[in-house]
Amino acid sequence: MSVSPVLAEAVRAMTDPDHRCLFDVTLICTSDDNQAEYWMKRLSEGVCRKVSGDESSIYPLVLAVSEDWSKGGAGNGLGTLYAFKKACAKAKKDHGIDLDKQLTEEKISIGLFHTAGKGTRLAPLPASENNNKPGVKLPVCQEMRVGGQSVFSPITVLEAVVKQTGVYAPSRKGRMSVFWGDQIFIPSAPFKYTPTHHADIMCTLLGESAPTAEEWAEKGLEKYGVIAVSKDEGKNAAQVEKVDHATATKMLKVLGDIGQVGPSLGSFSVSAALLNALCNEYSAELSAKKGKFDTDPHFWMPLTLPEEDYVSLMSQKGVAADESKAHHERMSKMKLGFSLNGMGLFGAVDVGDKACWWDYGLLKLYSANNLKFMDDDESAILLRKFFNVTSNQMNSTVSPDVKVDQKSCVFSSTVTSGSISNSMLAGVEALDIQLDGAIVINCTAKKIVAGKNCILYNIVDDSEEGIIVKDGDIVVSVTDESGKSTELRSRIDLCGGKSWKTVVEGNKMTFEQMFAENTDADVIKIEAVRKKLCRQVSSGFGIK
Repeated sequence: MSVSPVLAEAVRAMTDPDHRCLFDVTLICTSDDNQAEYWMKRLSEGVCRKVSGDESSIYPLVLAVSEDWSKGGAGNGLGTLYAFKKACAKAKKDHGIDLDKQLTEEKISIGLFHTAGKGTRLAPLPASENNNKPGVKLPVCQEMRVGGQSVFSPITVLEAVVKQTGVYAPSRKGRMSVFWGDQIFIPSAPFKYTPTHHADIMCTLLGESAPTAEEWAEKGLEKYGVIAVSKDEGKNAAQVEKVDHATATKMLKVLGDIGQVGPSLGSFSVSAALLNALCNEYSAELSAKKGKFDTDPHFWMPLTLPEEDYVSLMSQKGVAADESKAHHERMSKMKLGFSLNGMGLFGAVDVGDKACWWDYGLLKLYSANNLKFMDDDESAILLRKFFNVTSNQMNSTVSPDVKVDQKSCVFSSTVTSGSISNSMLAGVEALDIQLDGAIVINCTAKKIVAGKNCILYNIVDDSEEGIIVKDGDIVVSVTDESGKSTELRSRIDLCGGKSWKTVVEGNKMTFEQMFAENTDADVIKIEAVRKKLCRQVSSGFGIK
């Protein structure tokens, strides 16, 4: 089956080793300092590592900072500004570079990736990574350089996102781009462009003209944050959130004639000028580490909507009219004092209505999108190309005694006997294995038996009977710094968010309690401990 030339070109740009695209600075916003150290090390050895010809430059550079904010968090708005200010201080201290100055002079691009959060909908997988939610692995391996040696390790969700979003870096010198860490998309619209607005937000623009009331309802646009783009030459945009067609039409009159409309992805980029203006406006909150503001309701909507409409929208969120009016006045004052210098204030970047999506933020989607490697549709072909899957068995030792079907994928694994069908394996070592429709990642055991919709993750089992689970079982192991492991279970049909505070059958504690136990875990040390345990068990069973 062939794939769309536009989508194929985007994947080539993401994967071509001779023309790789990366932001000059990859900035990771984490939950704690241990995670920050982990990501600087891992990304520098993997996706963002220097290649031949890069030695004379400090770039690409990885910086990671923690959001040490007051209780309740900063929100992604203040969180973005705070991460940038912390990164500037860190770059100055550790590398002697003025990040702000280089961004203002359009010498560099910055890609900021927000990773903080509990990952409740993906539970229990983030617990197995000791609350390092973006460290959840996928059943595909990447090459890393550790101590001058090549090693192959299951790629994390965040590394895949960094790899994918890099295609926008060449177009964004002098800008900071902000992304979320659990979705990968392949744009069907051109990804090379010249920014025309101080802030531009990614969206999926639908059709060639504004939708009718019927089309609005048909596409379910009332369920999303929606970006509308004017027909005029300036292509200015505005944002409304979860409103019907009549309400949107009224509120978007500020744009004049509406050209295209589509749901927002949330990811955006800002010019150095607007970034600094926002940092100055919120300097009191940033210094005190207090307050909570998100980009959509507290930055973009008050900057693009009239006061009356903004107050109306915020009232739907339960915000008092006087509070939202005061905030709109604050943002309007900032806007009046901001020099556009020939650019628009707020615009859109279309990713195309035929863009390809893989979401890993929900347990069911994590399972479905990882099993998609074995399909043969356009999405599956693009998925394999994106992850450089050129064969169903890579860097693996699979004995002739193992019966493997034509669909299953086995990466960086050693298996001596058994059968594998409709399954994905990465980083697995076992003497005997019986799999049908399962995903198994970073597991070592004498025997592994798992069926349809099972996920086994980070388990080191030294028992004679091995790991045996029922269809739909999700089993992970949570290791602490001492090497003690705790098994945590769920089911493919359970939502971790809804089950967060209850003890799932087979567990001794809730997901919430395990999250608390993992607070401030040393993820680098624990990963080393887990690898040592794997080697000991593998050697003990004679797995080679």
